[in-house]
Amino acid sequence: MNRLLKQFSSQPILKPLIALLLMVFAMTFLSGNFATSDNFFNVMRQVSVNLCISVGMTLVILTGGIDLSVGSVLALSGAVAAGLMKNGLALEGPDLFVGFTFWGCVLAALLIGALLGAFNGLMITRFKLPPFVATLGMLTIARGLTMLYTNGFPITGLGKSVSFLGTGWFAGVPMPVWIAVLVVVFFAFYMKKTRTGRYIYAIGGNEKASLLSGINVSKVLLLVYTLSGVLSAVAGLLVTARLDSAQPNAGSGYELDAIAAVVIGGTSMSGGKGSIAGTVVGALIIGVLNNGLVLLDVSPFWQQVIKGFVIIGAVVLDKYSSKKSL
Repeated sequence: MNRLLKQFSSQPILKPLIALLLMVFAMTFLSGNFATSDNFFNVMRQVSVNLCISVGMTLVILTGGIDLSVGSVLALSGAVAAGLMKNGLALEGPDLFVGFTFWGCVLAALLIGALLGAFNGLMITRFKLPPFVATLGMLTIARGLTMLYTNGFPITGLGKSVSFLGTGWFAGVPMPVWIAVLVVVFFAFYMKKTRTGRYIYAIGGNEKASLLSGINVSKVLLLVYTLSGVLSAVAGLLVTARLDSAQPNAGSGYELDAIAAVVIGGTSMSGGKGSIAGTVVGALIIGVLNNGLVLLDVSPFWQQVIKGFVIIGAVVLDKYSSKKSL
């Protein structure tokens, strides 16, 4: 029995799960508005957006990298989808106008995310830029392109088909939650049951050994950053649909919540260790924390301070656990 309890307590997901339960209990005690059905679904909608980004961030961090551009990629993808839905695409040269259906706009947003993510991967693999530098540059590029595309103004009035994606319900569950569940299930299977998933862990564990064992490291890294861009675009569609508008400053600071969710969920910043399940718990912790601080009327400035300490604390615990396991 003692051996079983020791083995269970050593699981990486256990500590964040206990932290989540304690946080839910504390917020329920401190705020009478927390433990309500309306607030529960509100938290789940917010978590769904961060979870889509965080799953992509998990893949990146598992390889030992980082993606700081997710918030800006979210904004540009959402803005392009909204612009095409509202105004179509006018080509002045051949005097041609192209209209877009709802699914055409979705595909366009995903394509934008994939291209921006692939650009990050190309800079890292072909030109050997550090992931921090490459994605920091993309953060600025994508945000600037968003401002240019929208002229600094929101794009509103997108129609019922778009708003249903962000505010609609299916079988008693909000649509964003269904989409996040599909993302989580797919990538949990992908990481555990596919060869590429095992390669991602191997590269994060030891990139040189992975190269010597015949793994095409550049190809895997390019795929990982492309997937991160696609999942940021999915989050951008959810944000745009929920607000029924594309905001030029959408996604600002979302990279911090994503990194926090991944690290709190037990994924090592040095790569090679972590899980999608842990990221789910981490995203729930961040969602409950954000929601609880708002309900407690904590200043937005103090919210940033608190979240910063949470990120630092999670990284410190990760480093301590890594040294202890050696």
